[in-house]
Amino acid sequence: MRRLLFAGALAGGLLAAACSGGSTSSAGPTGGGGYGGYGNGGRGGGNTTTTAPAPRTAAHLALAKTKLGMILTDGRGRTLYLFKKDTKGVSNCSGACATAWPPVTTRGTPVAGAGLTASLAGTITRADGTLQVTYGGNPLYRFVQDSAPGDVNGQDVTAFGATWYVVGANGAQIGK
Repeated sequence: MRRLLFAGALAGGLLAAACSGGSTSSAGPTGGGGYGGYGNGGRGGGNTTTTAPAPRTAAHLALAKTKLGMILTDGRGRTLYLFKKDTKGVSNCSGACATAWPPVTTRGTPVAGAGLTASLAGTITRADGTLQVTYGGNPLYRFVQDSAPGDVNGQDVTAFGATWYVVGANGAQIGK
């Protein structure tokens, strides 16, 4: 059922992109957002490169209480996810994947807030040269279907070849 809902949300995003010219919009200092082309069925980026806008400052990580418990968020309270297709320190989400799941990017060392372990916060360099924030070695992403702080619409969604999970204070996935 979740896959069907996700497919419907993607179709709505495609329609919105087609009507608006398909541009993406910036969502603040931790990366880009908006709806772009999802048309490759999750098979990788093809010839398309998606680049998140460069952040203005270092990314801030925080904890927030949600219906799933205490989870990792960005400085604006937006839920952060890990992608099970990634390996420690390597992102496997680009192209259409990075449009639906914008990587959290930073300038400099990410700042770990209260309840988080500073040594778990780090970065990797993406193929486009941007620094993506990691926590516990996991590259971090937001989900375009999360519209407000505390939304967890991407939890346990299977898309682009693997499942997405929210992240706990220890850097591990929460859920299955």
